[in-house]
Amino acid sequence: MTQFDSQVGFAILRHCAPVLGLEPHTDPETYLARRTELGVEEVNRRLLTASGVEHFLVETGYRGEELLDPAGMSAASGKPADEIVRLEAVAEQVVAEGTDAAGFSARFEAALWERSRTARGLKSVVAYRYGLDVDPEPPTAEEVTAAAGRWLRTGRSRVEDPVLLRHLIWKGVERGLPLQFHTGFGDPDVDLRRSDPLLLRGLIERVEPSGVPVMLLHCYPFHRNAGFLAQVYPNVHFDVGLGVNHTGARSAAIVAESLELAPFSKILFSSDAWGPAELHHLGALLWRRAMIRVLSGFVAEGEWSRAQAVRVAAMVGAENARRVYRLEKPRVTARR
Repeated sequence: MTQFDSQVGFAILRHCAPVLGLEPHTDPETYLARRTELGVEEVNRRLLTASGVEHFLVETGYRGEELLDPAGMSAASGKPADEIVRLEAVAEQVVAEGTDAAGFSARFEAALWERSRTARGLKSVVAYRYGLDVDPEPPTAEEVTAAAGRWLRTGRSRVEDPVLLRHLIWKGVERGLPLQFHTGFGDPDVDLRRSDPLLLRGLIERVEPSGVPVMLLHCYPFHRNAGFLAQVYPNVHFDVGLGVNHTGARSAAIVAESLELAPFSKILFSSDAWGPAELHHLGALLWRRAMIRVLSGFVAEGEWSRAQAVRVAAMVGAENARRVYRLEKPRVTARR
């Protein structure tokens, strides 16, 4: 049994092999040998360049020490790269550096502002740590102090208390940057029953007056639900990045379904690439191929004009991200 016997594995052998100088559909052994021969730096350079991505947004909160940071991504790809800061990682760093329960909230807020000074957005992984059915109301200061005390007494490094997870989210809202949420499938420790983005509806409604963009990531197999939320709430956007990568030859179906209900200004391209550079290349290539297949079908059927198809591809592929994440504006923001 091998991980290459999957949609994503077949896609690597089909689409990444030529970038490394091999024939399409090569066997896994030949592919891995060629990867070793070229070396990590050359493999990264080739695949990131071939992806055609013009601006990388890199979330660094999970095993970031093992991966290229934004500066490393920029050096390898020759393109700009900016950071997305994970809320839970900031909280865990605060505890690792030392705090008491009473001082946790203030220390977290100060650390978040400093850590995100040049960031383009924030991310919550409450779906992994508890579930998206978390209480949408911000906790009181007393609740936060009590929850911080419980956490510190456990001696565990991982923040999982739902009161603290809510607190991190609301401090993220106060920060004012686009706020990402992992939704849908992911690693084995996510409970798919509690990762449907519809469970965030109460929180979305409470966040809406702030104007903070809520970014629903991945969403598969709930991408139609995410499209509904994007259609109903003006501050909600979504992508289907992880689903596109892992469904390979079936990715066009997911892209087509993502275009059913949501306004086209609310859908963003994402590779959700983590780890191997192959996933950056595949995420971009499979998305482009899927969009071409789906939009060309609309045009061929006479439902869309060619100009409309080109415009929507540009919106989803780049323009929406540039607008929401302010990619053409100065990065440094002063604390209010």
